[in-house]
Amino acid sequence: MEKPAERGTPTGTDPAAADDSWEDSGDDFWDDAACYRAIATRDPRFDGRLFTGVRTTGIYCRPVCPARTPKPENCRFFRSAAAAQAAGFRPCLRCRPETAPHQGAWLGSAGTVRRALALIEDGALDGEAGDSRRVAGLAARVGVGERQLRRLFRRHLEATPLEIAQTRRFLLAKHLLHETRLPLTQVALAAGYGSLRRFNESFRARCGRPPGALRRGGSAASDGGGISLTLRFRPPYDWPAVLRYLAARAIPGVETVAGDSYRRSIALPGADGRSLQGRLTVRPAGSDRLRVDLVFPEMRALPAILARLLRLLDLDADPEAIGRHLSRDALLAPLVAARPGLRAPGAWDGFELAVRAVLGQQITVAGATALAGRLVEAHGDPLPSHLALPGLSHSFPPPQRLAGADIARLGMPRARGAALAGLAAAAAADPLLFSPLGGLEQAVARLRALPGIGEWTAQYIALRQLREPDAFPAADIGLMRAVQMLSGADKRPTPAALLARAEAWRPWRAYAALHLWSADLPAASQGERHDRRAA
Repeated sequence: MEKPAERGTPTGTDPAAADDSWEDSGDDFWDDAACYRAIATRDPRFDGRLFTGVRTTGIYCRPVCPARTPKPENCRFFRSAAAAQAAGFRPCLRCRPETAPHQGAWLGSAGTVRRALALIEDGALDGEAGDSRRVAGLAARVGVGERQLRRLFRRHLEATPLEIAQTRRFLLAKHLLHETRLPLTQVALAAGYGSLRRFNESFRARCGRPPGALRRGGSAASDGGGISLTLRFRPPYDWPAVLRYLAARAIPGVETVAGDSYRRSIALPGADGRSLQGRLTVRPAGSDRLRVDLVFPEMRALPAILARLLRLLDLDADPEAIGRHLSRDALLAPLVAARPGLRAPGAWDGFELAVRAVLGQQITVAGATALAGRLVEAHGDPLPSHLALPGLSHSFPPPQRLAGADIARLGMPRARGAALAGLAAAAAADPLLFSPLGGLEQAVARLRALPGIGEWTAQYIALRQLREPDAFPAADIGLMRAVQMLSGADKRPTPAALLARAEAWRPWRAYAALHLWSADLPAASQGERHDRRAA
C-alpha cells in the first residue's frame, strides 16, 4: 500500500484475518500482498477502505470491481480515492468509485480525522477563501494546528484535506452524471463547483474527457419532481430496526414512516440566506444501497443534504469492524450476533434533536413526540402545496423563531419552556453550536453549558448529532438495567461502575449502548417507565 515516507515498515497484516487494530488506532498498514488478496477475492468488506491503481491502464478501482484482476506488479494500493486521484489515476467506469461506501466511521479512534471529514462533507473547504485559509479554519474547528491536520490526513488517508475535498466534489458530480438527468450546469453547482469552467477543467484533468461524455441517461425524476440517487452502505444493515427507531420518534407534520420508507420535510438556507423548503424520501434499493428521492429548489444544497443523510442513517459505519471489537466482550457477543446490522441512527439537525431531547426528559417517547408535534404546529413553517403530503405539513421551526416564544404554553413545565427558549437563543447566536468541534469531552462540556442540557442529554446529542462513536450516556436507566439483567447481577451498576465496565468497548461505546438498548429483556417495571430514552 502506498504510504508517506515517514511511515515505518508495513506490518504484513492479512486483512482477511486481521483484528481491529487499523480501525481502532490507525497505526497499522496492510502490505501489498494482503491488499492483493483482498482484490483477488473481491472482498466486499474492504469496499471504500481500499482502492487499487492499475499502472498499465491508469485507472483506479474498488476491491469489488468486476474487471479482470490485474497482475500484482501492476497494482498500487491506496487508502482513499483522493490518494489515487492525487497519484494520477482515473476512476473506473465499471465499478464507479464514487458509489463506494463512505469511509468516516471506520477510522475509529482517529477522531480528529473523522470529525474533519464530517466537516468537509458539510462543505467546510468550499467557498471563496484561499486554500490555506480554508484548511487553517478547518484545523481550528477540530482543535489542532494546520500542519498537524495535514499530517494526520496523510497518515490515515494518504491525501491532504484539500485533495479529499476536491475528490469529494468530483465524485459527487460523477455520481450525478450517471444517475440523474440534471443539466451540466446544475450538476456543477450541486457538486460544489464555483463555475462551469472549473467543472469542465476538473473532469478533463481527472478523466481525460468532458463531463458530458460520462452521461448515461440517468434515472427519471423522483415523485413530485426533483432527483433520485442511490447511497451505498456496508452490509449488513438492519433497515427495519432503523425505521422502527425513526417511526417511534417521528415528529408529527415533519416526519413519517410508511411501509419500508422514511419521509421528512427539510429546510435549509439558500444562496441569499432565505430559508428554502423541500422534502425527501428514503427507501431500500438493494442489499447494499438506499434510494433517496429529493425535492429541493436549490441543487447547490445537495452536498449538505447528503451529508445530513449519512449521519441520520449511519451509512458510513463498518458493522463488521465494530462487531468484531464488541464481540470480544462476553456480555455483548450474543447481542452483536443477534443484530449484526444494527446502526446508531443520527439526527437530521442538531437543534431539532436538542429540542426533542429536552422535551423528552422524564416523559415517555409518545409524550415527547406529541409535544414536538404541537411545537411544530404552533411555530413551524407550513409547506407549500407542491411539497405537502399526508403526514408532512410543516418544516421544523428555526432557533430564531423559538428564542422569544412562550413555549411552555404548549403544555410543559415553565422551567422546561424557558430552557428551550434559552437553547434556541444560543443556537441562533452560534450556527456551529451542534457541529463536531474538538473531541468528545470538549463537545460534552460545551453542550452542558447550554440551558436544560445535562450530562445524559449532552452524551445523547454527541451520539446522534455529532456522530461520536464513543459517546456513552452512562447514567441511562435502560443501560444500567440491561447490564444488570444480562450479567445476572443482584443490583444495577452505578453510572461510575458502568463507565468502568464500558472501557473495554472503546472506541465504539455508542454502538454498545444501541445493542444494550435493543436487547430483548423483560418489560420494565411500572416504576421504570420514564427512563430517559424518550429523546
